[in-house]
Amino acid sequence: MLATKVFRSAQPLKNNLRRYASPPGPASTGSSNNAIYGLLAGAGLLGGGFYYYRITEPKPEAHAPPSADERKTVPSSPAPSASAPQKAFQGGDQGFIDLKLESVEEINHNTKKFRFALPNSDDVSGLSIASALLTKYKGPEMEKPVIRPYTPTSDEDAKGYIDLVIKKYPNGPMSEHLHDMKPDQRLDFKGPIPKYPWEANKHNHIALIAGGTGITPMYQLARAIFKNPADKTNVTLVFGNLTEADILLKSEFQDLENTYPNRFRAFYVLDHPPEGWQQGSGHITKELLKTVLPEPKTENVKIFVCGPPGLYKAVSGAKKSPAEQGELTGMLKEMGYSPDQVYKF
Repeated sequence: MLATKVFRSAQPLKNNLRRYASPPGPASTGSSNNAIYGLLAGAGLLGGGFYYYRITEPKPEAHAPPSADERKTVPSSPAPSASAPQKAFQGGDQGFIDLKLESVEEINHNTKKFRFALPNSDDVSGLSIASALLTKYKGPEMEKPVIRPYTPTSDEDAKGYIDLVIKKYPNGPMSEHLHDMKPDQRLDFKGPIPKYPWEANKHNHIALIAGGTGITPMYQLARAIFKNPADKTNVTLVFGNLTEADILLKSEFQDLENTYPNRFRAFYVLDHPPEGWQQGSGHITKELLKTVLPEPKTENVKIFVCGPPGLYKAVSGAKKSPAEQGELTGMLKEMGYSPDQVYKF
């Protein structure tokens, strides 16, 4: 009987969520989803863990090791015209280029934002949506260089710099090196590394399921959608973290939610919520996803997943390789989504 009552109480909530919010009212310092989370909690859909977030530095993607002459410094060139900025990263056989660290900003206890200067002040990164960059570092006692992919959080049209938001992982050679870097030091980059090709209105509705630093490609995609007036895609974000301090880019997503309340919703879930926390606690569960995600059978929907190994295992199954998505398993398969409706960053 109790299970029946919970199920029935969740249905009106599900329908209301998919209609999204009413037109924006006065700005609020709190989340626009607090009332929704109160209903979710009352329906028994929040709390309780279904999986364990394994907090380790993400494993490198299987890219071919660089050749001895692959590292190149891009020479300075005349400033391009304002109408046609030069792309710093052009892919192909360009190889690695070294960029100077311009500034470092502390985000929280284990995360920093690094701004690297592009070769020319009028350059843009050259990244498309969605794509990433490879970083390379070889310490004095390392036999082979370590290579890690990162998605910049700066706008693709930003001139003269790229920003990386990087969490420091224990025994993570690249993240530890980055956190030890000082302004004016240099790091090797290569790209762009294409991911999911986006075009305006490719899907009616997308959902972003992220954990930890897996939020950066999600932000890149959401930012591009809402930057384009012609793109009317609806976006739902479900973002799991350990603590409130670990929620990266929260203010940026809040700005999107305040500006586009009819098209963007963000749901935050914490393993260790603070006293008075009014959103999700525990882990991302199938019950939560059923409530906030669009139906798999009725809409042109795409689900994107990025995060630590435990999140992939529970939500979608892991990627087989950088080029192969692997089998769809976990909550999304159980909910009825098909493999072509899910993309794993």
